[in-house]
Amino acid sequence: MTTIYTIGYEATTMADFLAALHRAGVTQVIDVRALPLSRRPGFSKSSLAASLAEAGIAYVHLKALGTPKRGRDAAKKGDVATLTEVYDAQLDLPEAQAAAAQMLDLAATQPSALLCYERDPTHCHRTLLLDAVAEGAEVVDLYT
Repeated sequence: MTTIYTIGYEATTMADFLAALHRAGVTQVIDVRALPLSRRPGFSKSSLAASLAEAGIAYVHLKALGTPKRGRDAAKKGDVATLTEVYDAQLDLPEAQAAAAQMLDLAATQPSALLCYERDPTHCHRTLLLDAVAEGAEVVDLYT
């Protein structure tokens, strides 16, 4: 059985984030943000990839698994119904289906964590993603 970790970087530091990944034995981060930008220092794509590489952790960005703007706006408002509707439609797209298959293949090869902003996975599309495509996988949420 494949174990897939998830992690959100909301309200954390890079040091705590990396420590949580190391404690879990994660060797690869799969970024599932549509826009891999962040106001939190160190969590935009380039700087994040560099910090992960220094820590011996691989980085992969799968943009097609991100949430479209309407879904992100709904998530910010706590509107889970709209987030779910928008993200379900996103997952029906061929590019998202291909990226989901790639994500599952990557997670099967080495301990991997899906990355997004939200600390609480119940408020994040990464839970919707795994519920939709990772049947039979063990999902472990890492709270930093």
